[in-house]
Amino acid sequence: MATEAATNAAIEVRNVSRWYGDVVAVNDISFSVGPGITGLLGPNGAGKSTLLHMISGFLRPSAGAVEVLGEPSWRNTEIFRRVGLVPEREAIYPFLGARDFALASARLHGLADPHEAARRAVALVELEDAQDRAMGGYSKGMRQRAKIAAALVHDPDVLILDEPFNGTDPRQRLQLMEMLRRRAAEGRTILFSSHILEEVERLAENVLVVVNGRLAASGDFRQIRHLMTDRPHTFELRSSDNRALAAALVGLPHVAAIEISDGRMDVRTSDFGAFTAAIGRAVRDSGVTLRELRPADESLESVFSYLVGS
Repeated sequence: MATEAATNAAIEVRNVSRWYGDVVAVNDISFSVGPGITGLLGPNGAGKSTLLHMISGFLRPSAGAVEVLGEPSWRNTEIFRRVGLVPEREAIYPFLGARDFALASARLHGLADPHEAARRAVALVELEDAQDRAMGGYSKGMRQRAKIAAALVHDPDVLILDEPFNGTDPRQRLQLMEMLRRRAAEGRTILFSSHILEEVERLAENVLVVVNGRLAASGDFRQIRHLMTDRPHTFELRSSDNRALAAALVGLPHVAAIEISDGRMDVRTSDFGAFTAAIGRAVRDSGVTLRELRPADESLESVFSYLVGS
């Protein structure tokens, strides 16, 4: 999990707060991030960017400690030998092409063969066809990929991305997601923020949810959802006889409501585990054939909406 203080954690945030005068942007947050892909979620103003700026060493915590690869991150430029950063803002030179932009980054890192490093980085984000065009004429999605190439040029162990999919089209997003998965599979640590919840659900192994400057939840989003016992879970079912199955379910103490419409039955239950254990017996006793059973509120958007609203 992202919050486990494992010995292989690349990012450690311990009791961190950041305030601006009387305004508290981040309030006593602790977590650790190890190899794999972790998504950072939260509404606008929740404190996500403040957290990423502290992790990247650009902002000093008002309290607590932030370490990246075992070293304090604040004004520690040495960590960027092993860290790649993709900021949300348009941090490009519009008169350069993607190749020259990556080449400049490679030279700043003092790489032995900057031209080859730039070539590999541009290929990773599939910008070869446009690499010599000035980035001022790029689409937003192309500029995003150029920024990612510059961040990858030195093959970092840790990659921090702020809204990396902004402006990318569906094909570009799929390509970038697959590239990030490959890097994570090789043992690298990837932390990214995004408001595109469906993509975070598809990409992140763990999530950190920040609401009002606090860490509202962390870990696998499905496990988080299962712990929310104060709100019913909803299942969608289709069977050979929905009414007969409903009759078998309606008397169960953990079933809060049943609704049948359009050949589908929605069942609300207060106990996820008890319902999944009981459904097989109910199907057998009612003599029906179960054709479909799936949670209706297991998406990351459902979890996020619940946390923000609670």
